[in-house]
Amino acid sequence: MPIRPPYNGCMEKRIPVAPGKAYLLLNHGPVTLVSSAHGGHRNVMAASWAMPLDFVPPKVAVVIDRNTLTRELVEASGEFVLNIPTRRMARQVVQCGTHGGRDVDKFAAFGLSGSPGSSVGAPLVEGCAGWLECRVIAEPAIQGRYDLFLGEVLAAWADPRCFSDGRWHFADADGRTIHYSAGGQFFATGDAFEA
Repeated sequence: MPIRPPYNGCMEKRIPVAPGKAYLLLNHGPVTLVSSAHGGHRNVMAASWAMPLDFVPPKVAVVIDRNTLTRELVEASGEFVLNIPTRRMARQVVQCGTHGGRDVDKFAAFGLSGSPGSSVGAPLVEGCAGWLECRVIAEPAIQGRYDLFLGEVLAAWADPRCFSDGRWHFADADGRTIHYSAGGQFFATGDAFEA
């Protein structure tokens, strides 16, 4: 069955990335927004500790604290989306990382919008540079002990203005992906070069 592109109202802003190449979206270590949904509830949290793990099947790892609403929704639904935000979203990333989903609807409070994915029920956060739709690979021991979740990438997408043909190419400073250090400080992804 072919994967249907997620609707975002502007299809030219999202192109498919083969799941086996989804690691290219995370290899440079950007901060992510983990979105989740279950039972009529949705949430999004910031996560710096996310990385690719394997090619076939494509896998990722992400740390999701046991005390978060995101954790509750991911465990209930068995799925999540790793969204790769841009520099223009840095303030929203901080807000999503410092406010709890049980206290506030982060989408409404921080001006975020989500669109349906093609393979999971968790929303794809609009304005991001990339999206990885993931199904949880159940590993109760590491989930319980280390808060580490493994996911199989079912579908991946990129904004063609900054990623195509397996390469990042940022047209403007605000469209660059970001890396969180601490205390509200980020670094923007730098210029690509070949050796």
